[in-house]
Amino acid sequence: MKYKVGLFSRKGKLKKEFDEQLARLMQETKDDWNNAKLLEELTEDYNLDVIAQSKIAESIHFYLFKEARIRKIMLR
Repeated sequence: MKYKVGLFSRKGKLKKEFDEQLARLMQETKDDWNNAKLLEELTEDYNLDVIAQSKIAESIHFYLFKEARIRKIMLR
């Protein structure tokens, strides 16, 4: 019985650690996405590579946002 209590407390600690890691990753991807959007706006010609990078960054950010919603993570 003693071992199960330790297992559950470790599980909570791991969840908290991975939730914090997800929150940091979301902030990083949001910054990447904002930088990509800014670069897209500053580009004078129609550059498909810049647009593609912006869309990739947006997709990654919203995928992580969806995962955070599923995990019920409150972001600061």
